[in-house]
Amino acid sequence: MPRAFHLHRVPRHPHAWWWLLAVSQGLVIALWWRFGWTIGLPAMLATHALLLWGVFRPQSPLYSPVLTHLPTDERCVWLTIDDGPSQDTLPLLDLLDAHDAKATFFLVGERAAAQPDLVREIARRGHGIGNHSHTHPSAWFWALGPRRMREEIVRCQDTLQSITGTAPRWFRAVVGMANPFVSAPLRDRGLARTAWDARGFDAVESDPAKVLARIERGLSPGAIVLLHEGARHGRNLETITLLLRRLYTLGYRCALPEQIVVREATQA
Repeated sequence: MPRAFHLHRVPRHPHAWWWLLAVSQGLVIALWWRFGWTIGLPAMLATHALLLWGVFRPQSPLYSPVLTHLPTDERCVWLTIDDGPSQDTLPLLDLLDAHDAKATFFLVGERAAAQPDLVREIARRGHGIGNHSHTHPSAWFWALGPRRMREEIVRCQDTLQSITGTAPRWFRAVVGMANPFVSAPLRDRGLARTAWDARGFDAVESDPAKVLARIERGLSPGAIVLLHEGARHGRNLETITLLLRRLYTLGYRCALPEQIVVREATQA
């Protein structure tokens, strides 16, 4: 019998990484003292590589829990759409309605504040709304300090809650890269981080066929699919149209993670 899964994991110990840093560098010092630089230097490089892996690998749980896949055997996927709202939002909502598909829109706070009616329409049509930072600093999000990181997350959260009346439950790091300072504001605002396991680089790739081919390689029951709206090349809608048709052909449906939890808990 299927069992219920707890998917929404808010960080519980946001400063635990300090212990990892202290222990790892203490070990480096001990090795350097005992064996010299021939052992100490490689050890230092290895520990630094581990810490950087936690930043640059979107699926890494080193600095906070992260959902990368829905634990289900059913042929369903979670569509996640980043970077809105945009000029694509309304036609995208119509497209999803036409395919009886639900998605979570990870919105940028300042863009939401400029177009609140689009945010309300997303919620009205039964889709999820997630936190995707307030200003979307794509080049430097991974390197933000604790004050700026908190500001990006909290301001977006407050903006979306003020527009819809409901606080988002999910957060996606900009470009997927999270550093040690992500966990504390996520814990304080009850947010859980999510990444993905199927993507097509549709924010930069303008050929819908190439995007679809990449996404299809990552499809499996419970896949989290990363998509975008409002890209400069202007072909996100075309790409998502092809994807929805392909999902239908393959027998997949598009559901929100909360719906997966409810269904499996009911069957258990």
